[in-house]
Amino acid sequence: MKRLATVPGGRRAKWFVLAGWLIIAMALGPLAGKVADVEDNNANAYLPGNAEAALVNDRLEEFRTDEVMPAVIVYVRDSGITTADRAKAEADRKKLTPLVPGGAIEAVTPSKDGKALLLTVPVPYSDEFSDTVNAARDVAGEDVPTDLRVKVAGPAGALQDTIDVFDELDGTLLLGSALVVALLLLLIYRSPVLWLVPLISVGFAAVLSQVATYLGGKAGLPVDAQSSGLLTVLVFGVGTDYALLLIARYREELTRNEDRHGAMQIALRRSGPAILASAGTIVIGLLCLLLADLNSSRSLGWVGAAGVLSGFLAMVTVLPALLVILGRWIFWPFVPRFGQTQRAGHSGWARVGAAVARRPRLSWLAATVVMGALALGATGISFGLTQSQMYTTTPDSVAGQRLVAAHYPGGESAPADVIAKAPSEKALVAAVGRLDGIAEVQPVAYSRDRALVHVPVVLKDDPDTPAAERTVDRLRDTVHGIAGADALVGGTTASALDTQRAVSRDSKLVIPVVLAVVLLVLIALLRALVAPLVLLATVVLSYFGALGASSLLFGHAFDWAGVDHSLPLLGFVFLVALGIDYNIFLMTRVREEVRLLGHVHGVQSGLTSTGGVITSAGLVLAATFSILVSLPLVTTAELGVLVGLGVLLDTFLVRTVLVPALSLDIGKSMWWPGALHRLLRDGGPPQSGGSQGHIADNSRPRGEDIPL
Repeated sequence: MKRLATVPGGRRAKWFVLAGWLIIAMALGPLAGKVADVEDNNANAYLPGNAEAALVNDRLEEFRTDEVMPAVIVYVRDSGITTADRAKAEADRKKLTPLVPGGAIEAVTPSKDGKALLLTVPVPYSDEFSDTVNAARDVAGEDVPTDLRVKVAGPAGALQDTIDVFDELDGTLLLGSALVVALLLLLIYRSPVLWLVPLISVGFAAVLSQVATYLGGKAGLPVDAQSSGLLTVLVFGVGTDYALLLIARYREELTRNEDRHGAMQIALRRSGPAILASAGTIVIGLLCLLLADLNSSRSLGWVGAAGVLSGFLAMVTVLPALLVILGRWIFWPFVPRFGQTQRAGHSGWARVGAAVARRPRLSWLAATVVMGALALGATGISFGLTQSQMYTTTPDSVAGQRLVAAHYPGGESAPADVIAKAPSEKALVAAVGRLDGIAEVQPVAYSRDRALVHVPVVLKDDPDTPAAERTVDRLRDTVHGIAGADALVGGTTASALDTQRAVSRDSKLVIPVVLAVVLLVLIALLRALVAPLVLLATVVLSYFGALGASSLLFGHAFDWAGVDHSLPLLGFVFLVALGIDYNIFLMTRVREEVRLLGHVHGVQSGLTSTGGVITSAGLVLAATFSILVSLPLVTTAELGVLVGLGVLLDTFLVRTVLVPALSLDIGKSMWWPGALHRLLRDGGPPQSGGSQGHIADNSRPRGEDIPL
């Protein structure tokens, strides 16, 4: 297995590896551009699979020869609707009639206060959906009388605004990720050419990840626009992290080995386990999202896992092959020379390690207090975002919904949908009409086989409010109690309610599974029990610190109204899986150094050796996730802030202070009950002598593996 792992650094094998990737890119590359073909972005794609609202969406198909979604055009004049305003609305109705199924649009509905008109356009949900909604917006915007406000809202308007966001998502994230990574690599390596090698390797990984997503979607796995967009961020961020770790180790080995092929093989052998453990942890952690009920979470789980796996494969194959093909000069102007001394003992990270070692208990207590203080910000989190709060800007549908809510019953633009067996129609309508919170029961429609009835129910409150959700709960309790009706309630409000409750159930299931998986990986990697438990605790503490700090930023810096219900679960999975990366990178090197130098010196030397590369990796990953903040969707931007901030806390506080300080304070017991603990208990390695402040010189030979 070790021999296979070092193949990309071989004299001949490097060419076969590169040729293999080129063949894959050319043969499968065309599939990478077809991810949109397998995306499912309809309403059920973002609902729990067994939600009542999703079942209603399915049953509504029985009532349509063509699937339609209402676009609501609202006309508002604060001084009162005029004759010219009515003529404008009627002219729009006639222009749009040829675009709808059956060629009929119901008459304009005036508001009771005489200040608004409402035109509901049934938009076919087909390949021409976007064209039809955009046509409605074009027509509505033509020849508008002075001071008349006209907006296109309703479910169709809201969906089109979301489509517009996601249409720009892939290009924005790809370009942004590439520019951020390129800039940071230039700053990190200070080389005019070296930065291209990891960037090219990440490009190979991106192609492979998109091909895997397309093939998975064709096989029936869920794929939506959000997960395929976040795929780019993950591949660039995680792939570059692995590249930084491998290149740092390769550069180190070039000073100890005259042959670059041998240096790369040693670098792969020594850094490979940490990279594999990191990738495995993230992949398994993300795959835990397949246990979720929410379809969008399941999609993000497997698509993200495919991206991380693609990044791992590229960074341990094509990246080392390219590096050894190009030779030492690729590091110009800072070319590592054979025999060059690494003065790690005098670096800034050595001083950090020495400072932590002087007062380890005070160091970890101070770091814990900082994290705890940040976590207090989470106590004031307001969960839940209405449709109008989902955007960082104010799209047409949101502005229109506000106008509708101001002049019509809150649920006029998005009625609740009640589906039941036809014989129960009279009992159903009578029971629903008596409920509090119901403004109107609209005319009943029959399914094509007349076995089912569809009863649209207008709520008094805006569909995005808690009051509307309470009305839906009462509505469900009532219709479920009608004998033989087999009634279900769906619609905008019901969908939001089902999603919120599914996220709560998913969190209770997925979070413990993720913690258990990460713990098992750490135990297998470090061959101890105490260290994995300590590392897991630090990552969980970091998550709550990041959640609290992010909450403060959401409310005070970005002025966002609240936190999406799915954020805590997705943020936890991402931060535990990604945050444990840096602990893995640090502690695998610490374990190696402890074996050589003893516990105290090994912890300090491990921190010194990995300080620069882990800091660089953290900055790259945080920067790539921060690109999400530029998107107009609050839910995506919030995830970017939370993960980016959490990665920075892991990089600069957890890995730098908290974990080393705890390791030093706990002492040799950190490695209990493994073989390393027994070795230290029985006297430790022969090289461990010397003063506590000593840091080993990294120029010592490492041509052979050290048994771990």
